[in-house]
Amino acid sequence: MEYKFCGNSGLQLPKISLGLWHNFGSVDNFENATAMILHAWENGVTHFDLANNYGPVPGSAETNFGKILKNHLASHRDEMLVSSKAGHDMWPGPYGDGSSRKNLIASCNQSLKRTGLEYFDIFYSHRYDGVTPVEETMQALIDIVHQGKALYVGISKYPPALQQKCYDILAEAHVPCLISQYPYSMFNRIVETDTIEIAAKNGSGFICFSPLAQGLLTEKYLKGIPQDSRAAKSTGFLQVNEVTPERVEAARKLKDIAEQRGQTLPQMALAWILRDNRITSVIVGASSVKQLDNNLHALDNLTFTTEDLAEIEDILKDPALQMYKV
Repeated sequence: MEYKFCGNSGLQLPKISLGLWHNFGSVDNFENATAMILHAWENGVTHFDLANNYGPVPGSAETNFGKILKNHLASHRDEMLVSSKAGHDMWPGPYGDGSSRKNLIASCNQSLKRTGLEYFDIFYSHRYDGVTPVEETMQALIDIVHQGKALYVGISKYPPALQQKCYDILAEAHVPCLISQYPYSMFNRIVETDTIEIAAKNGSGFICFSPLAQGLLTEKYLKGIPQDSRAAKSTGFLQVNEVTPERVEAARKLKDIAEQRGQTLPQMALAWILRDNRITSVIVGASSVKQLDNNLHALDNLTFTTEDLAEIEDILKDPALQMYKV
């Protein structure tokens, strides 16, 4: 594993982090979840990314992670980074959703109970809800740090127009935004427009989720839509109508380039993101130890020739490939 300092901080993150968005909830196989977390840990993945609503059912990924940590990794707590978030729909009623102070602080308290942790290494505002003043949300994050419930704070998916405001409020309170989390992949490049650069200029690290475009940048959909896939089940953000002929054909062409580099398509897709020095880490999901291990080997080749990048750019120039939904 390779590690990288996060923005202007003294904290290092692994270049590949493990996300528990899917496959770690109460409806999933607990033994498989345990095996994946332990395999990640044994291969240097020290950062585990959670959110209060991860499951299904919501909250169960945190509960399962807490059990695995207690049973297998409790003595290593100080060697790992555990992050969680709040802001999306979590429980019924007016206070279980959004970016209010009420929701963030209540959610943080609940998440700590579910995981059995005394503090999170990073706690995020999961989104801007379009209603709550940014000042209120950022003050909640500041107070969570002051209360000892988190060591660092981050923002996720905030629009560029508010991103700078978040950084300014946090910096003024001497609780700088450690890290910014956004979707980024070959098929979702909108953050290249300004978001990555705004973070870099403010000394915030940058971590990417959905780096494989919900499976479109794997070989899963090259021969149609498998019945057990996310698209077929509509259990994730990827919908059947997003598995377009243009994206499938682009994935085939990208796979050919990856093979010339001695990589699988997902390995190259991860390496392509990490080629940018402003990127701290990518968050990978996994449904099996084998899949996770394949992704970890992306680090075997992070170097791209000028010709590689030109070929990739020629494939990605088609606007029909781009997905901007978060």
